[in-house]
Amino acid sequence: MDDSSGSTEFSEQTQQLPQMRKEEQYEIHDSAITSDPYETSEVEDQPPDSEWMISIKKKLEQARQDEVDCSRGAVCIYRVPHYLREGDETAYLPQVVSLGPFHHGNERVRQMDRHKWRALHRVLERTKHDIKLYLDAVKELEDRARNCYEGSITLSSNEFVEMMVLDGCFVTELLQGVVQGFRQLGYLPNDPIFAMRGSIHAIQRDMIMLENQLPLCILNRLLELQTGERAEAGFASTLILHFLNPLIHADEPLEETDCEKPESLKPDEMTFDPLSYDGGLHCLHVFRRSLLRRGSEPEHRIWMEKWSDGNSVIKDRRSQQLVHCVTELREAGIKFKKRSTNRFWDITFKNGTLHIPKLLIHNGTKSLFLNLIAFEQCHPDCGNKITSYAVFMDNLINSQQDVAYLHYCGIIEHWLGSDAEVADLFNGLCQEVIFERRYSYLSRLSKKVNRYYNRRWHTWRATLNRKYFSSPWSFISFVAAVIFLLLSFLQTFYGAYSYYNRR
Repeated sequence: MDDSSGSTEFSEQTQQLPQMRKEEQYEIHDSAITSDPYETSEVEDQPPDSEWMISIKKKLEQARQDEVDCSRGAVCIYRVPHYLREGDETAYLPQVVSLGPFHHGNERVRQMDRHKWRALHRVLERTKHDIKLYLDAVKELEDRARNCYEGSITLSSNEFVEMMVLDGCFVTELLQGVVQGFRQLGYLPNDPIFAMRGSIHAIQRDMIMLENQLPLCILNRLLELQTGERAEAGFASTLILHFLNPLIHADEPLEETDCEKPESLKPDEMTFDPLSYDGGLHCLHVFRRSLLRRGSEPEHRIWMEKWSDGNSVIKDRRSQQLVHCVTELREAGIKFKKRSTNRFWDITFKNGTLHIPKLLIHNGTKSLFLNLIAFEQCHPDCGNKITSYAVFMDNLINSQQDVAYLHYCGIIEHWLGSDAEVADLFNGLCQEVIFERRYSYLSRLSKKVNRYYNRRWHTWRATLNRKYFSSPWSFISFVAAVIFLLLSFLQTFYGAYSYYNRR
């Protein structure tokens, strides 16, 4: 029964063959011979470009774009690395106003947008300019501005230019208002932003955040349009320093000793003239340069030289140890004295005394130092002086007792709740920071301090001073004890002398 049915099907197929072309018959015959009976139907139905291959090609294309982005040498505004954010993420996020594309449209700071439009409107009303003039000027700088930001910007060309004009005019109004007065710019005395000291202070803190920067070339161009003349080199930098000065100002007049040559940095780092400096990248960079009193020479950092010596950079506290804490140094006889200078980083050591300039600690100090350190960690043409200073102070301060003594010496003044909060602030600045102490500008000074600390004679003398000369009563007790010992010795001597003399 099965054989007859099979022969019937075969005869039906052979009857259909003459109706086909010979080429098609050969194709059917060849495919029947070459086909693999074990091959699955899934492979036959699989398209040439599967979803897997498409995904890989997309990732390679993204890698190509990332390679192009990394090859750009003009990048200077970075996203804070994840390992730095773990300490305090809020220190890197703007709280009042967003500047630039990284936090553009963020719900937290969107309320400031209407005040940005008010500032832009005030600029146009005051200068009698058309908005197209500003849009066209920034359009010419679009590529240069985009290259300043790390990674690709998803905003379209029109959206990016609009954002740059809006944010840039808002910043220029702030900068000019602090110098000239906001009333001179046309703002009312009760303006909710430009007349409120609290709002200005909050904006100052947001303007030194690494992710919240505008390229200095945009600010310079907008200032040129508003003033009607070509801005001289460093004009925007001067306005920025006037605006951001309260963040680090120690409200203390300088003494003549401030003119002494600093031991820790080179002579070309002593002065900073913003009018002669045309290499600024953004507000944070200009502010950092002013803190270090540097000129326009870049601080090149060549990582390959650091890694080629066979010593890896370790992120634990021991590898960052420059000196001992205040309590331990005092036990070795090292003294602390405030140095009268506003260069807070300019620390010296002479004749067993650490001379440290005064530092004012307030609510914005932590965010300021964290963003300066993050910039030094990210930017290749940047040194590590702020990081070195933070690590050095972290070594000095281990407890609130250390803070209390530095406060007693006039070195630290703070507006925080307690000395313990100041200790926690410094101990949390460099927890995840990659730092090599050999490349610190304070490494030579640290060696001097450690050499002095390791001499036992200094420890013995300090112990003697602390026990017997720390107060008048202890000194009187020490002198009385010495006199008592001398009298006892004389009594014993004369007693023995008279005894042997009689014999």
